[in-house]
Amino acid sequence: MTPRPLPNTPAPHRVVALTRPPQPAFPLACAAEVFGDHGPAVPARYTFEICTEHPGPVRTGLGQDLLVTAGLEAVRRADTVVVPGWEQDPGAEVSPAVVEAVREAHRRGARIAAICTGALVLAAAGLLDGRRAATHWARAAELAARYPRVRVDPAVLYVDHGDVATSAGSAAGVDLCLHLVSADQGAAYATRIARRMVMPPHREGCQLQYAELPPPGPVGDSLAPLLDWVSERLDQPIGVAEMAARSQVSARTLTRRFTGQLGISPGRWLLDRRIAATRALLEETDLPVESIARQVGLSSAVNLRRRFHEALRTTPAAYRRAFRADRAGQGAAAP
Repeated sequence: MTPRPLPNTPAPHRVVALTRPPQPAFPLACAAEVFGDHGPAVPARYTFEICTEHPGPVRTGLGQDLLVTAGLEAVRRADTVVVPGWEQDPGAEVSPAVVEAVREAHRRGARIAAICTGALVLAAAGLLDGRRAATHWARAAELAARYPRVRVDPAVLYVDHGDVATSAGSAAGVDLCLHLVSADQGAAYATRIARRMVMPPHREGCQLQYAELPPPGPVGDSLAPLLDWVSERLDQPIGVAEMAARSQVSARTLTRRFTGQLGISPGRWLLDRRIAATRALLEETDLPVESIARQVGLSSAVNLRRRFHEALRTTPAAYRRAFRADRAGQGAAAP
């Protein structure tokens, strides 16, 4: 079926990417790929420009410099400002000139969007105060600590408030940009771009399915034997009461020790281990969900699916499709 032609619009939406050295290459490429020129198959409804505080060579993560000729004046004429990642020394402040340029753009009605660590710039400008925001799961704690008024959500792929939007790391920048295109131009136009990029216009789940669960150690001597004992028996219906009895302490004392040494409750730690074991089995085996549920101590497929979705915002089946190696295809390719 040949898709119907999309009508042209007379005034392209001006998108400006605000960069700084060392500029992460992939988030910038995500924005350029979505908002850039797609050729005659997709009518141009955006213009895309790159700027930086100090025009000239901008060092990138590719090991090559990017020559950027536009300065902060480009931010002042943008309809959307995208900050595609922002790498700087821990604790370093965002340049006052950059902060003021972003604030001024927001005041006059421009949309400000951040990909990954670009949320640091929006937070420094005060645009995220009292608001929910996303960033890369590995940098969520840093953002929350530096800007306590920001409600950092380490799970979601992106958050859009209309005037301000933030995304998780790397490829989640594509998710956010396609979402913004859909909001601006409609789902059909966004789908046309997504097809040319050979990707879905909307991904299922959240970034927690990509995050590493905290390891069970190192822990103090008082808990280490218990954690080893539980880890070897995940298939058994062990709960906090059994863990406390094994340690010969009350459930309250056990909870206090877990909170002090690991920062989480014993029930949370046990569920995290069961979810980690589930992820491994989904990635590495063809076992049905019912069998996996028994092996990790979640009793039934219904319970596993519910717990898995609560933890990762996706289903076991979708997770398996995304992460399990296609062993059959690899075998066919072998000599």
